[in-house]
Amino acid sequence: MEVPMNSAQSGPHFPVQHRSLSLDIKGNKTDIVISKYEDTFMVIVTQIGCMGTILAAKKDESVFSDPTYNVSVLFGKRDEPLLLACARQLIEHISGSARPLVISLGLKDHSQGTLKDIIAAVIENRLW
Repeated sequence: MEVPMNSAQSGPHFPVQHRSLSLDIKGNKTDIVISKYEDTFMVIVTQIGCMGTILAAKKDESVFSDPTYNVSVLFGKRDEPLLLACARQLIEHISGSARPLVISLGLKDHSQGTLKDIIAAVIENRLW
């Protein structure tokens, strides 16, 4: 389904609550799908038309210390620290929820500015 640039759509017919949008980030068409499953949030961001590096992020809480955030690469590039930072920023924003995050980043541009724009777009269109 084609979604016009700079638009958001929530799907009433899909059984999982989700939001999809398409943006222009630093000259690259960027498609974002945010899904809220019963036990997990999933964010797919692509500039290449398919899934990219897949990361898992979760918040661990302890009675005796502040929460810690764990991010790991499930598939894909393991030598991209900015991708890990992007997932960590998002899981910190989800901190009010106990749900972990799975995020796929298929990007042409891995610059800090692009990742900041992606984080801002996901937070602006969040489902948590």
